[in-house]
Amino acid sequence: MGENHPHPADGETPTDPTDRADRTGKSTQRIERNETSLERADRNFAELLQELRVTQTGVQILFAFLLTLAFTPRFPSLDLVQRTTYVSTLLLAVAAAALFTAPAALHRALFQRRAKPQIVMASSRLAAAGMAVLVLALTGSVLLVVDVAAGRTAGIIAAAGTFVICVGLWGVLPRLIRIDNGDDG
Repeated sequence: MGENHPHPADGETPTDPTDRADRTGKSTQRIERNETSLERADRNFAELLQELRVTQTGVQILFAFLLTLAFTPRFPSLDLVQRTTYVSTLLLAVAAAALFTAPAALHRALFQRRAKPQIVMASSRLAAAGMAVLVLALTGSVLLVVDVAAGRTAGIIAAAGTFVICVGLWGVLPRLIRIDNGDDG
């Protein structure tokens, strides 16, 4: 929950009820959840799995699209750069899929071994790596398709734009709006 929410959600309590707003009018009331560290780990893992469900679907669609390209009539006419882009992008999509599914495998391997906080930490890192690889896979896909459809220069421009948009939305934006409220998750 962000600091600019006027009311705590169920199970959350303000740390200082007198601390209501700063000079800009934004709420500065700090919110803490009333949960144990294990409950927090469970909640964080559930939230992470929900995020992974969204990204995994996109990766699966991208991967399926890339797999079908090799069987299209136009594929044999691709030049060396386009084929290299295709293979690299296909492998990046596989890597992204592996990184996004690894948390489920990790959880399964360590299930009921009292390792939930470690699973959450490792899974979060795997998801972050998956997002980084997915940026490259999306960039490569756009490069390939626009290169074939409109030419190499247009492909490079579109790929650069894709990279900048993804890095901006997935990397820069969260850092700009990150709220330091003392909550680790």
